[in-house]
Amino acid sequence: MQADSLSVRPIHTLPKAHLHLHFTGSMRHSTLVELARRHGVHLPDALVEDWPPKLRATDERGWFRFQRLYDIARSVLREPDDVRRLLLEAAEDEAAEGSGWLEIQVDPSGYAHRFGGLTPTVELVLDAARQAEAATGVGIGVVIAANRTRHPLDARTLARLAAQYAGRGVVGFGLSNDERRGRAYEFEGAFRIARRAGLLSTPHGGELLGPASVRECLEFLHADRLGHGVRAIEDPALLERIVERGVTLEVCPTSNVALGVAPSAAAVPVRALFEAGARLALGADDPLLFGSRLARQYELARTEHGFTDAELAELARASVHGSAAPSEVRRRLLAGIDAWLASPVPCDDRMPQSAFS
Repeated sequence: MQADSLSVRPIHTLPKAHLHLHFTGSMRHSTLVELARRHGVHLPDALVEDWPPKLRATDERGWFRFQRLYDIARSVLREPDDVRRLLLEAAEDEAAEGSGWLEIQVDPSGYAHRFGGLTPTVELVLDAARQAEAATGVGIGVVIAANRTRHPLDARTLARLAAQYAGRGVVGFGLSNDERRGRAYEFEGAFRIARRAGLLSTPHGGELLGPASVRECLEFLHADRLGHGVRAIEDPALLERIVERGVTLEVCPTSNVALGVAPSAAAVPVRALFEAGARLALGADDPLLFGSRLARQYELARTEHGFTDAELAELARASVHGSAAPSEVRRRLLAGIDAWLASPVPCDDRMPQSAFS
């Protein structure tokens, strides 16, 4: 389904929030290559000449390869200035694509051995986020995420750490990695700690597994948002429950295609979820591995699912409403969305000029 390219507003000027972006996965490819050279890290061809890599994660071997590439990319972050650079560049990229609020997800245990432990790592990330926010004007909240493949007690440690920084830059608590290797209910205790601190519950679910995975995130983790959640389309009653509860689905079309969750962008159920009344916040997930950022996800909604400018504006509003952005940021972004939609459609230079002009 192709939208009329002569009658659309530019997506990069549409104010929006970005709610599904992983820390290492936000890195620019050029920065990955440069830091690897600087620190003597060997990168496989899939992260250099053959970038973006060909991925598939619907089987264990494919997921292992995806995770291995992610771990190699993480290994180039050796110094505090590398972390500061990553966050500054991520914020610059968000600003260029119209995003005024970013919630970036990080598992500090993946970096703690390099930066002096869990607490110093979180403080480094938060300080770097404040600096990036000041430099770019893009508001940044941090989501601390537990790893499904590790013991639930590790998740409780991270939840207590996240709770200590609630209101000081940490806005949510997540659960990531292969959902086939860690049931949501096992992490109920960790999410209870996070919720008591006022943090949003933002687990991944309904990506590699079907509706049962989504249901566990709702029942046991009391999800405010679901990372992906696209498989909820397979259970109408479950989808109706998501709509009734106002749960935001962080839908990442490029990621779904790259990992084999959907055969094409057109097959990601963006239109069906939207028409069912679900609140959708489009996300880029891991641009470093998937090759595209936030604006591309909106472009796919337009070109592959026929979203009008009014519908794209509704997606942008949903991203703001589903966020933890402060009230003044919300007001500014929502007003900007209204102004974008009210603005005249730009003329196309390719249109023939009148003989009388």
